[in-house]
Amino acid sequence: MNNKIAVRKCNEYDLHEIFDLISDIYKKTDGPDVKGKKVLVKPNILTDDDPSKCISTNPVVVEAMIRFLQSEGATVLVGDSPAVHTQKFKGEKSGIFKVCETTGAKWIDFMVNPIEKSLRKGKIRVAAIVDQVDLIISLPKFKNHELVYFTGAIKNTFGIVPGFSKGKQHALHQDRSKFGEFLVNLNEAVTPDYFLMDGIMGMEGPGPGRGLPVKVGLLFGSTNPLILDIIASRIAGYEPLVVPTSRAAFFRKKWLQSEDEIIYDGPEMSSIIKKGFKKVPISTTNNIALKFVMKRIKFLKKLERRPVFIHENCTGCQKCVNICPVQAILPLPSKKTHILLTDKKCIRCFCCSEVCTDNAVEIRRKVFGV
Repeated sequence: MNNKIAVRKCNEYDLHEIFDLISDIYKKTDGPDVKGKKVLVKPNILTDDDPSKCISTNPVVVEAMIRFLQSEGATVLVGDSPAVHTQKFKGEKSGIFKVCETTGAKWIDFMVNPIEKSLRKGKIRVAAIVDQVDLIISLPKFKNHELVYFTGAIKNTFGIVPGFSKGKQHALHQDRSKFGEFLVNLNEAVTPDYFLMDGIMGMEGPGPGRGLPVKVGLLFGSTNPLILDIIASRIAGYEPLVVPTSRAAFFRKKWLQSEDEIIYDGPEMSSIIKKGFKKVPISTTNNIALKFVMKRIKFLKKLERRPVFIHENCTGCQKCVNICPVQAILPLPSKKTHILLTDKKCIRCFCCSEVCTDNAVEIRRKVFGV
């Protein structure tokens, strides 16, 4: 396994500069030969929204990668499945579909005829295109994530699972640890061949959809998803093995035996740590006995961080209703209160927060009705 990672400073979304940096990063980390190959570029499109919100991989980074691959002789296809995915989705508001039109890269609808892949446990449906290309290039975004703390290379592969099938996986894997294990299983079944993270502008606070844009000023590249996630999460201020996906991957020893094996090419790490980065609060309920008690005592369960709905902001779009994997959210025929959360059903997957674009869902503790 290639243990190289390259990190480069980049403060602006300038196409020519990013093209040159990608070329440098890719070659320094022994990116795969793409000449004559059919290559899928898989950005991170959580929700199709304006790039300034830093919810998705910036379209300039996507375009630079497409043009780099084309310059190396590849035929490029692009696609992703957002959290709420309908047929014929094109990534228009994010600017990524326009990039496809500009560059001639073909946009792929992941909803069309998905195929089945075997995991360590069970099977899962994924976009058919993963078996129709020679290589997959993943473009994760530098962001927080309420469930897995920091989303990165390993988490970005989840987007090959089309539509609401993603919600089902939250129902099957109902805590951080189990969900992290599942995501590693998925990456073992379908492993992208290269990872380039957009960290020019990142997202701090309540990511991956409701956080705040923040300048990080970095691009990261590696063929190794675990190494990329370890370095990026460390720059965000997390201890890497706190991140469930990194922890699960590390202890399998498939991608990395020890952090000492990482071959780092970039600025001095201490100079690029993002000081003051607003992290997701780390859960302190990993103790099995405490979890047992909290699941059974109503008052203690309210001490957990959970979705809290801000009804005055809710527009009744019902994205949260549609994404909830356990039907804990119901629509209400009311002009003031559009939805109802049944707290005892809620599994704290925070999917509702991910898809809400109206700032109507906060993840926090709610005690005594506050």
